[in-house]
Parts: sequence; structure tokens; C-alpha cells
Amino acid sequence: MPIDAAALEPDPLRQLDTWLGEATDAGVALPNAFALATADGDGIPSVRFVLLHGLDAEGLRFYTNRESRKGRDLAINPWAAAAFWWAALGRQARITGPIRLLSEEDSLAYWRTRPRGAQLSAAASAQSQEIGSRAELEALVRAVDERHPGEVPLPPTWGGYVIHPRTIELWESRPDRLHDRVEYRRGADGSWHPRRLQP
Repeated sequence: MPIDAAALEPDPLRQLDTWLGEATDAGVALPNAFALATADGDGIPSVRFVLLHGLDAEGLRFYTNRESRKGRDLAINPWAAAAFWWAALGRQARITGPIRLLSEEDSLAYWRTRPRGAQLSAAASAQSQEIGSRAELEALVRAVDERHPGEVPLPPTWGGYVIHPRTIELWESRPDRLHDRVEYRRGADGSWHPRRLQP
């Protein structure tokens, strides 16, 4: 059935949450994975997949090493674009907006929910920096493990971000490539304004 803008949630963040739930129910692998695009000070873009770890009225939350390529990009140019793709449902969602850092409290709260192995990897890795071998990387992880037999402390370079959407586009595949696209734009007063786009 074609997307009916009138039948969608007036708040696209709630609609995005609904689509995430439907992707989960459909058995999509990693339904919370999205492509995150950033650009450096020269406007040179880069893109990679990250995992969504929170969706609320403020926006989309994710966590990473702040000295990674994306962290360095965002420190210079705090805007990003995101794209979800749920092939089993023939759906895509695209988001653009400014980004802000989450507090250390928020970052620590999420850090404590991570498996120990993921904590060790994050604490040991200077993400995006060159390393000589896999063995050297594994040795760094073992060293952190030995140094912290109990709780692994939150690294000072690791934390969360939230994308505060200015635009959200919902796309659904249709026969003959006559796809459905509904784009929401956020007004200056914070209200959302949907419009249908041609495929």
C-alpha cells in the first residue's frame, strides 16, 4: 500500500520508531544500524555504519571514539546525515541535522551496559589510527584487561552524540521505481511539515 502522508505520525521521530519496530519484528539483522555521513573542514565526506542506541524527542543517539575520523569531523563540522536501509521491508529513512555531544553522565550510563569485551576493545583502540598488526592490537586489549580486572573505566575519548534532525525522509519501494517519498522539515518553532516528493 502506498505511503499516505495523512496516515503517518505527525512527528516523524515517532514514525521512525514505528518503522524500527517493524524492521525488528520482520527479523531484519541489525535494524538499528545506519550509515552516518560526516565531512571534515575541507568538505571532504566520509561515511560508515554505526548503531542507534536511543531515539527520543531530541533525536538519534550513538556512541563512538571522539578521536576517530567521525569524531574529528564532528568537532570541526557538527552536522551529519544518516540513512537506514531495511531491505526486507523495501524501506529507507534519511535524516540530516546538527549534532551535539552527550554528557559524560549519559555516556557513562550507556558504557556500563556494554559487554566487557566491547569495553576492552573501545578502551584499547585508538580508533582510525594505523597499527602494525592484528597481534599488536590484541596485545593492547590484553594489557587493558590486565590493568582493569574489575570495572573498565570510561575512556576520556569515548562518548555519545545526538543528531537533532532538521529533515527526515521516509522512502518505500514501489513497482516500476515509482517509489513513495515523504519528507518532513522542521520549522523554526520546532513543528514538523511533511511534503510528498517525486521519486
